[in-house]
Amino acid sequence: MPSRGDLVRDWHRGVQAVARGDWGCALRLFSGDPEPPARMCFNVGCVHLLAGDPEAALRALDQAVTKDAYMAVGFFQRGVANFQLERFQEALTDFRLALAQLRGNTAIDYTQLGLRFKLKAWEVLFNVGAAQCRLGLWAEATRSLEEALSKGPEGAGDDLHTALGQLQKQVPLQPRQVPRGEVFRPHRRHLEHLEPVDFLGKAKVVSSAIPDDEHEDSQPQQPQVRGADAEGRPGAAPRARDSGPCRTASPCGPRMPPEAETEVGSGRGVPRPRVEQVGRQVPPGLPVAGEPDSRPSEDPLGAGGAAMEEPASLVTVTAQCAFTLALRVPRGVDLAGLRGLLSQALGRQAQRAQLSYQDPSNKGRWVPLPGEEALQRAWRDAAAGTGVLQLQCRPQGAGGRAALYQVVAQHSYCARGPEDLALQRGDVVDVLCEVDQAWLEGHCGGHVGIFPKCFVVPAGQDV
Repeated sequence: MPSRGDLVRDWHRGVQAVARGDWGCALRLFSGDPEPPARMCFNVGCVHLLAGDPEAALRALDQAVTKDAYMAVGFFQRGVANFQLERFQEALTDFRLALAQLRGNTAIDYTQLGLRFKLKAWEVLFNVGAAQCRLGLWAEATRSLEEALSKGPEGAGDDLHTALGQLQKQVPLQPRQVPRGEVFRPHRRHLEHLEPVDFLGKAKVVSSAIPDDEHEDSQPQQPQVRGADAEGRPGAAPRARDSGPCRTASPCGPRMPPEAETEVGSGRGVPRPRVEQVGRQVPPGLPVAGEPDSRPSEDPLGAGGAAMEEPASLVTVTAQCAFTLALRVPRGVDLAGLRGLLSQALGRQAQRAQLSYQDPSNKGRWVPLPGEEALQRAWRDAAAGTGVLQLQCRPQGAGGRAALYQVVAQHSYCARGPEDLALQRGDVVDVLCEVDQAWLEGHCGGHVGIFPKCFVVPAGQDV
């Protein structure tokens, strides 16, 4: 089953093939969707007409108007296919159906839907007259052209007067059709989202557990333990400042000075970090609060002089973002303190991303945290209950577009066209635009598209 991105890409390539006159390539690309929408069927029909195969065009245009019974231009082109097959009665019926879909309007502009063509009422009436004269209904054909003359613009008057003169001489007319090479095109916005977006950036390593690392600027991991007199012991690495986020791809490892940064080497990994306790750095090889230490400690208060917390008084907070970060936070920390710790550990990602938490009372679903009250409630429940709070950072919007708010899919929605966004029950969607009262445009799982508003509920409500 091709992905939505593959279908849009093939659609765009098919349009390019039509522009250069490669009908076989265009038909192959337009036919890749096992359940093509009406516009794709219309494109296939137009290409068959250009290739001189009205029989195949008729089958494709039948599918188009079956899928979209209000597609006036589909009936218009199907009438042209019937006319070329000399099925003039069927052609007359199709032209009248196209005129009925105009609903009394002088024209329908399909540009916003991707077809650079405006279907005008006088052109449909012209084709009605062309079919009538082929059926020998010369008087009716003359009246159809006179009605077209009354509805047509001044520029079309010369062509219509010439056609009326031909009818007086009982010379048959040739029908008008969609201009050569014009087919439905994918929306420019969909083409922009085909390019990959890197939300995470480039990974970096600031320390290596391998003494002879191939990177010249990298340094081996060193303990960051200070003596009671706050002076660094010989051989100890400089202590990282507590004001900034951890700068390593392994967030809970020891912090190193900026000059030690280097790109991640091919095939080199960073050891999985230990859980970090608030207020101090815990490098590999040093004890963590709650774990026995087989060696006598030189600093009984721990690095930085902070007293050791009992495990029962700590809450484990994990945050999934560019990497998975683990913190141990005292239960008594208030919301401002928790926010500060997350901002320190995650940096700009905590400001630019939407936080969600895994709700154990809701079958472990990820529930968005739209505001401070929701985060405070989740923190209070974790501190009073299980002692575990799992958070997740999700990039807001797509392509640099800010999300207006979040919704949760209450029902699964199957995309019916390349512009739709398929949803599964429980999906969290960033709403980018309110298309109208019934449709929304959103971003979910790396895809952007429109979906019915009635299929979702605001984030935070039970699904």
